[in-house]
Amino acid sequence: MAVDKMKRVPIKEQEAQKRAKNFEEVCLGYSLEEAMAEASRCLKCKNPQCRTGCPVEINIPEFVRHIEDGNIEGAYNEISKYSALPAICGRVCPQETQCEAKCIRGIKGEAVSIGKLERFTADWARENNIKPVGAKEKNNIKVAVIGSGPSGLTCAGELAKKGYDVTIFEALHEAGGVLVYGIPEFRLPKDTVVKAEVENVKSLGVKIETDVIVGKSVTIDELMEDEGFKAVFIGSGAGLPKFMGIPGEQANGVFSANEFLTRNNLMKAFRDDYDTPIFKGKKVAVIGGGNVAMDAARTALRLGAETYIVYRRSEAELPARAEEVHHAKEEGIIFKLLTNPKEILVDENGWVKGLTCVEMELGEPDASGRRRPVEKVGSEFTIDTDTVIMALGTSPNPLISSTTEGLEINSHQCIVAEEITGQTSRAGIFAGGDAVTGAATVILAMQAGKQAAAAIDEYLKNK
Repeated sequence: MAVDKMKRVPIKEQEAQKRAKNFEEVCLGYSLEEAMAEASRCLKCKNPQCRTGCPVEINIPEFVRHIEDGNIEGAYNEISKYSALPAICGRVCPQETQCEAKCIRGIKGEAVSIGKLERFTADWARENNIKPVGAKEKNNIKVAVIGSGPSGLTCAGELAKKGYDVTIFEALHEAGGVLVYGIPEFRLPKDTVVKAEVENVKSLGVKIETDVIVGKSVTIDELMEDEGFKAVFIGSGAGLPKFMGIPGEQANGVFSANEFLTRNNLMKAFRDDYDTPIFKGKKVAVIGGGNVAMDAARTALRLGAETYIVYRRSEAELPARAEEVHHAKEEGIIFKLLTNPKEILVDENGWVKGLTCVEMELGEPDASGRRRPVEKVGSEFTIDTDTVIMALGTSPNPLISSTTEGLEINSHQCIVAEEITGQTSRAGIFAGGDAVTGAATVILAMQAGKQAAAAIDEYLKNK
């Protein structure tokens, strides 16, 4: 096919009005011909900056070269040296601020669509039953990983490739962490993509035990002292939701985004053949501007609600991926920007009947560097809504830290760990991902898991 080297090969998507009424994947992906054409746009730089922008340091030019040559198995083998979850990263990783932001092609044209090429490669491997390569020899040294989200899966996969006997302990009934309970089906299909990536990690020799709540079912000390685990990685995420503390938050019809998304994604409340109750409001206000807020709003829309995003800063400060904001707008989400909630109005039966807000304007920058929102005097107004979803971020559950002797935490309940190694205040116990940083991206959690695996390997070899 003819290729304009300055522009990306367009990728097919469901039409906005159609997809706003279903939970099928929005992006339809590249064909082989389209992927090869897009790969041909790569400049094959001698000093590839794209790789420096990748938190897990995938050899991007090499896997793209394989695609251009039509050697998709070679491309997959190259990616899987560095990443345990390429089909997931290809869909939810913020490439536009990482690898693609560094792409030299993007200086005078559009950057190579690295994320979509990664997705294509991983999907092709799944469809052709190509698996990652495991360790040639096992060393029979046991390592425990707590949590089967992106950080835990990555750490476990890396350690398994080094020959370790790895067991993941997952609190929920299904492996995947935020990948199964947090990110909606229309962005990340569960039965095909997520389950296949989990199975790939298991194919490396990793064992996964579900329904194990570390801190209640078993403690870290018991794992190490009684069950023979020589090291532990804590990748338990940050699942404790935050609220605003405004009047009316205890009303019926107020959700945390965690609960709302978990009921829909993990418990399949959006499907008629699943008996999972959830209140489907007619008018939903989602408070927040990150990816989780976009996910909650787009889910509520698909359940039939008129849906608002309420965010106290301007569009330029929205922390969500540009692609997610674009898709939300196309689907009909109403954005109430420079708007701050003050009170949730409650009727005589205890149900939400409205959201009182004030208009904001941006003042001087705050400690984060973003301009601080300031209330406009006399600008109060009410949004007519029967459901409010709080998407304001999360913090780690303190259960693990409170049941593990000598494990240091900070004022945000995050486990204190060294930035690169993940080493905690306890020898042999490492941590990474949202349990350490608070809520962040999938790829940063994967980076932490990968770095911790290298540090655990070094620790056990020295020990």
